[in-house]
Amino acid sequence: MRGIVGWLFVAAVVVASPAEAQERKYYFNLGGGYTFSLSEAREHVGDGGNFVAGATFQLTPAIGIQGEYGYTGLGKKRVTVDIPGNGLTNFDAHMNMQYGTANIVWGGRPAGAAVTYFTGGVGVYHRPVKVTTPTVGFVPGYCDPFWYVCWPGGFVEVDQILAQRSSTDFGVNVGAGINWHLKGNTSAYFEVRYHFIWGPELKTVGGASAGKANGQFLPLTFGIRF
Repeated sequence: MRGIVGWLFVAAVVVASPAEAQERKYYFNLGGGYTFSLSEAREHVGDGGNFVAGATFQLTPAIGIQGEYGYTGLGKKRVTVDIPGNGLTNFDAHMNMQYGTANIVWGGRPAGAAVTYFTGGVGVYHRPVKVTTPTVGFVPGYCDPFWYVCWPGGFVEVDQILAQRSSTDFGVNVGAGINWHLKGNTSAYFEVRYHFIWGPELKTVGGASAGKANGQFLPLTFGIRF
């Protein structure tokens, strides 16, 4: 009896193994993490959290084509400028970044054991920005029981919007990561990716170049592939 049970167990493993090892031609990924601004961009915009969602189609066991959407909230960056006649003035830049990329992914499939992979491609990046400066405004007294607060009113610091603008530009990205196999075709991953964006050139009233808004960012992302 034990021998029959043992052979049945071996047979089940042999039959089940190909089914477990069978891998799909496509995968999805969801992830999030933190993005660092780099180089000149870091002097004008902040860092912030990111979110990505994508899909990969495997051309071969080692090469896949990925389409991915990403969102990064770059927070608020305060810049102090010495304005002639006004002295030191604070400006706050509020920016986020949304993008879609098409990439080549080279490395082991995510259903395998822990493996490294490399990725790179091109993308379209949309970056809206709002520039404000602190000022003083009058707020009347008000009570709201659902906010659990009452205030008597008076002069408070508020943000005055100076300008709002957005730019949509082309860019490239390159990165590397590692997949940890969890179960079946599901894996966890950690990825580091560098993005470079060719931004618009801004000119002064006299026509002189004030510089280009090229962006460089480094997101660190944890996620899951399935």
